[in-house]
Amino acid sequence: MSFKNLKDAFYAFNDLRILIIGDAMIDSYLWGDVERISPEAPVPVVSRTEKESRLGGAANVAINIKALGAQPILASVIGNDDRGHLFKQLLTKRQMTKQGIFESNSRVTTIKTRIISNHQHLLRVDEEENEPLDKETETAFLNHLLYTLDHEKVDAIIFEDYDKGAITPVIIEGIVNEANKKGIPTLVDPKKRNYNHYKNVTLFKPNFKELVQGQNLTINKKDNEKIFLATQLMHKEQNIEWMMVTLSEHGVFISNKDTYKQTPARIRDISDVSGAGDTVISIAGACLAVGLSPWITAELANIGGGQVCERAGVVPVDKEKLLEEAYEAVKIESPIQ
Repeated sequence: MSFKNLKDAFYAFNDLRILIIGDAMIDSYLWGDVERISPEAPVPVVSRTEKESRLGGAANVAINIKALGAQPILASVIGNDDRGHLFKQLLTKRQMTKQGIFESNSRVTTIKTRIISNHQHLLRVDEEENEPLDKETETAFLNHLLYTLDHEKVDAIIFEDYDKGAITPVIIEGIVNEANKKGIPTLVDPKKRNYNHYKNVTLFKPNFKELVQGQNLTINKKDNEKIFLATQLMHKEQNIEWMMVTLSEHGVFISNKDTYKQTPARIRDISDVSGAGDTVISIAGACLAVGLSPWITAELANIGGGQVCERAGVVPVDKEKLLEEAYEAVKIESPIQ
C-alpha cells in the first residue's frame, strides 16, 4: 500500500483491527495524606483521599491502538473473580470489545495497587499469578485466539508479554504459524521467560536491557556495531525479520539481516518514561499493518515514545501531535510505503 503523504497513512489507521495478546491487568491507585507514624511500627499511616482503577499491562497497548484510531481486540486470560468483572467494566468504559477476553476459574486477575502521598510513591502491592497457563486453560485460550483469527478481520498481531503466564510457547507457535499463513504481521514486546521462544515473527522489540539480558551480553548502549551483531543472532537463529531495540535517551535501533539504522532521540523535557514501550509497539503495529516501511515505522515510533515521556503518568499517544511532529522530523519522498 502506498500513500501520497503521512496524513493519508495516519487516516488509514482508522480502518485497522489489531489483536493484542498478552498479560492484561488492573492498575489501582490509592492517594492519601500522611500526617502521623503508626504506633504499631515505624511506618507512615496513609489516610485515603481517593482511589482509582485503570486498565494496565497489555491493556495499555490496546488503549494506545485505540488512540491511533484503530480498533483493538485485547486477548488475555483473566480470573472469573470480582477483579475480572471490574476489568471488563473498565473495557466497556473505554468502549473496547471484550470478545478477546478469556475468563478462567483457575486464575486470578492481576491487580497492582500503588499507594501515593504528596506525589511520592510509597508502596506497591501486587496481587497476581505468575505461573504459565495450565494445559487445559492454554488449549482453550489458543482455540479462542484461533477462532478470532478465523472469524475476524485482523491486520496485525502484537504480543505484549509481561511474564505473567498468559503467553506460553504453545500460544506463540500456534498464533505465529497461523498469522504467517494468513500474511498478518506479528510484533513482539518481550520479557525474559519467553524471549527465545519468539520465532518467525515480523518485528521483535526488546529494550536495551532485555536485549543484553536475553542474550547474556556485555555491550555499550552507544555501540551500534555490537548491537547489530546481537540482533544478527536473533535474525538468524530465530528467523526474525526486523529487530527494533529501544535505547531510551539514545533513540531507537532497527535492523534486518543485512543492515541497521539508529534513529537518535529528540531533545525533550522528560517527565515520566512509564508506558513509553507500550506506545512504541502500538505505533509500530499500526504502521506495519498499513504497509509503511520498517525504517519509517522506527522513526514514527521513536517520536511517539518520546512524546509520551513528556507527560506525567501512563498516557496514550496523541495521534495529531504525533503527525505534527512527524511531518517536521521524518524526511521522506512522496509517495510513501
